[in-house]
Amino acid sequence: MDIHIKDITKSFGGNLVLDRLNMTIPEKERTCIMGPSGCGKTTLLNILMGFLQPDGGRVDGVPRLKSAVFQEDRLCEDFNAVSNVRLVCGKKTSNRQILSHLESIGLSIKDDMAKPVGEFSGGMKRRVAIVRAIMAQSEVLFLDEPFKGLDGDTKKTAIDYVKRHTGGKTVIVVTHDPEEVKALEANLFAPWS
Repeated sequence: MDIHIKDITKSFGGNLVLDRLNMTIPEKERTCIMGPSGCGKTTLLNILMGFLQPDGGRVDGVPRLKSAVFQEDRLCEDFNAVSNVRLVCGKKTSNRQILSHLESIGLSIKDDMAKPVGEFSGGMKRRVAIVRAIMAQSEVLFLDEPFKGLDGDTKKTAIDYVKRHTGGKTVIVVTHDPEEVKALEANLFAPWS
């Protein structure tokens, strides 16, 4: 089922952030949402995920099983990468499967997997957060600027990883980068441009 956003309005104090926003997000496709900082992209994601209620309008069709990469990585800093991913996996998921995903996004098993993620660089943490969201049991994936802080080659590896592992899921990506939209082969929604 497509996700239908109908006349969504949201204010914080006297600041109107979303003003009668309408869009349809196609089921089982990648959609990028673009716009300038402060225009309401993250607010929209938080409404879609159920963390915020709109002041007006409605949203229909959001699947029950959701996963996300937030602007902050939200990892358990004292856990290693495998343990962070394990938190969202079903019992049938083996450590070998998790390690395979971490390797395929460019994290080195020999050097990094035993360390707590608190010792990781920002780009390494970001990739663990992406793997965790991908491996969670979900029907829709929310990615809020998932590739920020990644250099060119690492970003390409991460985008390829996301494309390989999101078939059959609805993927909603907030980005500022038109090149990411192109690389993800995504639909573009940019009402604020």
